[in-house]
Amino acid sequence: MIRALNSAASGMFSQQLLIDNIANNLANVNTTAFKRSRVEFQDLIYQTLRSRGATQQLGAALPTELQIGHGVRPVAIQKCFEQGNILPTGNPLDLSIDGEGFFQITRPDGTAFYTRDGSFKISQDGEIITSDGYFLEPSITIPTDAMEIAIARDGTVSVILIGDIEPQIVGQIELVRFINPAGLTNQGQNLYRETVASGPPIPGTPGLEGLGQVSQGYLENSNVQIVEEMVAMIVAQRAYEVASKAIRTSEDMLSIANQLKR
Repeated sequence: MIRALNSAASGMFSQQLLIDNIANNLANVNTTAFKRSRVEFQDLIYQTLRSRGATQQLGAALPTELQIGHGVRPVAIQKCFEQGNILPTGNPLDLSIDGEGFFQITRPDGTAFYTRDGSFKISQDGEIITSDGYFLEPSITIPTDAMEIAIARDGTVSVILIGDIEPQIVGQIELVRFINPAGLTNQGQNLYRETVASGPPIPGTPGLEGLGQVSQGYLENSNVQIVEEMVAMIVAQRAYEVASKAIRTSEDMLSIANQLKR
């Protein structure tokens, strides 16, 4: 009975973690470039009551073994980097990545972070920054007399100045990719940070070396699918209920055993 109690309790804990993850996915359904997470589970250690191949009293070998599992545990929450829908905004500083890659962002203290959120702004000094004031790397400065900003698919940034007809190139946007993007750690604020598991960033020009291209005037939406998350929530809720019923059944059986002598 005690084995069943512990196994069912591990199932309830695991389903609660799954619900927490689903709730976070749904909360970020409209977050720019948000990537949904998936919880992965493993079964726990097994207790072997009778080994396969053991010999009975009459000399016959047993073809199967008798094992009892001890429940389940969550082992990973993995980011799924499928492409989200690309939505037009009309803002010349809104950029989406069509394919693989991340923008590199630098905080004022020099720490490097990575994001697919391309909703950029211009600082008072003309530098391209994020909504939190972090700098796009490599740094690009827009002249104060720029009338129009054009960003090509390969990341080339051009401006047309007051009184000019021909555009002038003022910078080049670079993207980076990782051999294992799922190894990046979440920092909040739509930012990721490099880890040993992700490997070092591999910079390059958009559209080359496996990197996606840049689209001006568009933003990538979250890749959360509401229907899929709602179905997963129903399954998790039912699994939680079943595990709780297993605990109640085990408790009832213990109560019956306790009353046998009466």
